[in-house]
Amino acid sequence: MATIPEVYAGKSVLITGATGFIGKVLVEKLLRCCPDVKFLYLLVRPKAGQPPSTRVEELIKCRLFDKLKLEQPNFEDKIIAVSSDMLEPKLGLSEENTNILQQNVNMVFHVAATVKFDEKLDLSLKLNVMSVQKMLRLCEGMKQLEVFVHVSTAYANCDRTHIDEVVYPPPVDPYKLMNSTEWMSDEMITMLTPKIIGNRPNTYTFTKSIAEHVFVEEGAGLPLCIVRPSIVGATWKDPFPGWIDNYNGISGLFIATGTGMLRAVIADADTVADLTPVDYVVNMMIGAGWHTIIHKPNTVPIYNCVSSATNPTRYRDCNVMIDYYQKTPLESTFRRPFVYWTSHPWVFSYWNFIGCKIPCMVTDLCLKLIGKKPRMVRVCDRIAKSMYTLKYFTQNDWVWSNRNCEALMNALPDTDRKYFFLDIRPLNWKEYLETYCIGTKQYVLNEDLAALPAAKRHIMKLRNIRWVFNTVVLVTLCQVIAKSELARNTLDLLLNISFQDALPTTA
Repeated sequence: MATIPEVYAGKSVLITGATGFIGKVLVEKLLRCCPDVKFLYLLVRPKAGQPPSTRVEELIKCRLFDKLKLEQPNFEDKIIAVSSDMLEPKLGLSEENTNILQQNVNMVFHVAATVKFDEKLDLSLKLNVMSVQKMLRLCEGMKQLEVFVHVSTAYANCDRTHIDEVVYPPPVDPYKLMNSTEWMSDEMITMLTPKIIGNRPNTYTFTKSIAEHVFVEEGAGLPLCIVRPSIVGATWKDPFPGWIDNYNGISGLFIATGTGMLRAVIADADTVADLTPVDYVVNMMIGAGWHTIIHKPNTVPIYNCVSSATNPTRYRDCNVMIDYYQKTPLESTFRRPFVYWTSHPWVFSYWNFIGCKIPCMVTDLCLKLIGKKPRMVRVCDRIAKSMYTLKYFTQNDWVWSNRNCEALMNALPDTDRKYFFLDIRPLNWKEYLETYCIGTKQYVLNEDLAALPAAKRHIMKLRNIRWVFNTVVLVTLCQVIAKSELARNTLDLLLNISFQDALPTTA
């Protein structure tokens, strides 16, 4: 059987979402591990006055590409930036670029999407569903198309507790919904969104479910496959461990924990945390394309790219982050890392107010007094909002079948297993989470590990400040009790109530 590099050799690949987290890793992996790939066409939207070519130049400056630069110094010659916009008719492609793509592209990876959970429904439909329709129209004209890989999410059908590798019926008629949002006002859409999405937690999972149905229905006759990753995290191995470049989702909560801004988490500690390393996800995407080309299945294969099916970890295991962030503290630490786990939102609100909101209010007051702009309360509120947004996923369990993933892993030629590893069972979660924490420090916050001694001194200073504060509070409380008869009587009453069961009874 032909290996993955052999199948991809001489092929031109079209990628959407290349400037995003998964997209960057996909670009790097294809160029480094499929060295004979012909061209990578990247659909890139002009942004902030930057043309697509400039955005791609910024992309490859990322440290993720350091290994590739050493192994293939001329890899940039294979990257072609194409101006495009998923919101525009025909993807905003010029007629010339459309012809070039349809004449030359062999493989398509559609990664682009909005991952904002609270995105407005109409915009989420345009970016997650209508973009799929436009991509299918483009692919229908491709003379040499061999596979179209669509990246969905494992939570597209989160209204079910057991999720198979099938496309489920859409929650509503996609076409009626898309037509309706065209004439609805923003106020009407906002008001109706909760009723439309029903028991889905947000517009992201809702539109991703619809997109799968549209993809399969309108893509009939095309060589299609779907990859559904769960919560995507830092790299496990490739090109190096711990790479992460964003604050999205669980990465933002890790950083908030490290800075001491997150004092409580709304989660069931025994719930499975279905975290998947991004390099494992990208290997699954590349492998799914290879498998579809080799076997040419009659139906659309779907891959539930999850970790819980073979190597589960639970949210309680994430407690090790506190130790890691104390051993390798962040330079921007606001308070010593500490997290209280609770499944009750009101308990979270209490801990957030006491442990974060009040210190942030004091800090903002000090900033105002010295003429600086207050910002800490705003950051605290943003973190709390993220926690409420994610609580649906941190308090519920799902069971995913992954038969197709297992079949793909078993079908890999021996020479591909090292570079396109699809077996997540050897992953040591404790080591991975430690590397993840270090990655947030190095690659997201751009902090130098050489400055670690200063960061440790800072966190010790925070500990001393806390001890002094607690001592002052305790001494003040003792003085109040000593001087106030009411306080003494109240304390006596509480002590009597607390210890009355322990007192010996007389005959």
